[in-house]
Amino acid sequence: QVQLVESGGGLVQAGGSLRLSCAASGRTFGSYGMGWFRQAPGKEREFVAGISWSGDNTRYADSVKGRFTISRDNAKNLVYLQMNSLKPEDTAVYYCAAVRSRYSSTIYYYPNDYDYWGQGTQVTVSS
Repeated sequence: QVQLVESGGGLVQAGGSLRLSCAASGRTFGSYGMGWFRQAPGKEREFVAGISWSGDNTRYADSVKGRFTISRDNAKNLVYLQMNSLKPEDTAVYYCAAVRSRYSSTIYYYPNDYDYWGQGTQVTVSS
């Protein structure tokens, strides 16, 4: 069982930055692939970024590529999402998710792939 708690959301002006954190419980965090998703009102939950459990592989949605960076610290059971050059269209609830993975470098792109979810943190970008 893994519990995930996100933090770091808030209100920021367009062009600004935020860093989201996801704290995970559990002794086997290092064997979980991790992802960040977001959901805006009236829209489906969408993939933002993913990182393999080894940390050597990352992938991003085209909409955030070059602006967002996902990273992890397995010793501290933490995953981060550094968000720069924020745009109003980035406004959403951001969720951290974990999937038990057999493969050290695999990225998972779909919500149904994931086993555990955090409660979400609101990010609002004003124009």
